[in-house]
Amino acid sequence: MPGRALLLASALVATLATLPAGTAGAASWLEMNFYLSGPRYDGVLPPCDAEVALSKIASRFNQKEGQYWNSDLKIVGFEQLRETAFRSWAANAIPRRFCSGIVEVSDGQKHAIHYAIAEDTGMIGASWGVEWCVVGLDRNWSYNPACKMARP
Repeated sequence: MPGRALLLASALVATLATLPAGTAGAASWLEMNFYLSGPRYDGVLPPCDAEVALSKIASRFNQKEGQYWNSDLKIVGFEQLRETAFRSWAANAIPRRFCSGIVEVSDGQKHAIHYAIAEDTGMIGASWGVEWCVVGLDRNWSYNPACKMARP
């Protein structure tokens, strides 16, 4: 008898699993308005010559050169920093401050640098972040040609 009960229970479960669960309903008022408000950007970003942004660029450049390219090159100074654009893309795009300047590298050469300070692009989107490209030292061609893709 227990074998028949198990067989019947299995058949019932299989039948119920194959029945349609019903149609999906539309989102309720709460579901449509709760946590779905979209991005709210403030556009409050540090200036191009902010020491914290420049030190982040220098330390990441130094790490990249040493770790991936087996190079001793380091950024030793920044010159002629200027803003080239601010929020130059669509109105609801992530706010970015585009900057350009000159960097002096430890081998004595000077290179152009283009970088963008962008809102909510830092660690887990908690603060601003920075993306950069040193002309002539973009060895993996991330922003080719000649760092054009790092500019507005």
